Amino acid sequence: MFQTFGRRSLRVESSRAGSGGFTLVELLVVIAIIGILIALLLPATRNSREAARRSQCKNNLKQILLALHNYHDQYQSFPPAWTVDASGRRLHSWRTLTLPFADQTPLYEQIDLSKPWDDPVNAEAAKQTPSIYVCPSVEFDPGRTVYVAMVGAEAFLRPVSPRAISEITDGTSNTVAVIEVNKAQAVPWMSPQDADMAMFVGLKSPTDSHHTGGGHVGMADGTVRFLSSNLEEPTRQNLATVAGGEEIGEF
Repeated sequence: MFQTFGRRSLRVESSRAGSGGFTLVELLVVIAIIGILIALLLPATRNSREAARRSQCKNNLKQILLALHNYHDQYQSFPPAWTVDASGRRLHSWRTLTLPFADQTPLYEQIDLSKPWDDPVNAEAAKQTPSIYVCPSVEFDPGRTVYVAMVGAEAFLRPVSPRAISEITDGTSNTVAVIEVNKAQAVPWMSPQDADMAMFVGLKSPTDSHHTGGGHVGMADGTVRFLSSNLEEPTRQNLATVAGGEEIGEF
């Protein structure tokens, strides 16, 4: 009886050991399920990252617009697009002039405004790109920005003279002030280079934006809008002027 009991115990233990492991088929099924779950989660992760980058980009533009309006509050006008010397040579951008109004006074005080932005004396400051000028969706060499202002006789900023908000008779909510351009059009953040109507109107292809479906623009009233890549050219032209008297409609 003792021997029979022992054989039964061995058979039970053997059965338990066999049922506790994975067969090759079961293992392959588990691996396949894990692979499917990873494939399903990756797009969601990418989408959430892009949403976070778009949110940061939008916040950058809000801070840029706030600095411009704070400048206006102090000087009763927006800054010129750039300053020039006696010979008309461009010296510094509005991005530099508004630094004190963007919590960047120490950086501003490092810059010699009497010398061009790319003069050796300003080289160290040029390396210190303020975070509000860095779009998280774009990767390129440090010191460059995709945020440029609309510049022209009828645009948000004049080339060398200030503009008061009262001159924006089309309405500040209907006038584009600052836009984000594509990577190829990025400029050194201190450089007195910006956008004109032709550049803004030309940003129509989805490949012209680092965000899916379009790009952000900062309006003269301080709000930020996301413009579709499919926005009609006449609407873009109307949004680019401060006193064209056009009917804008929905955009």
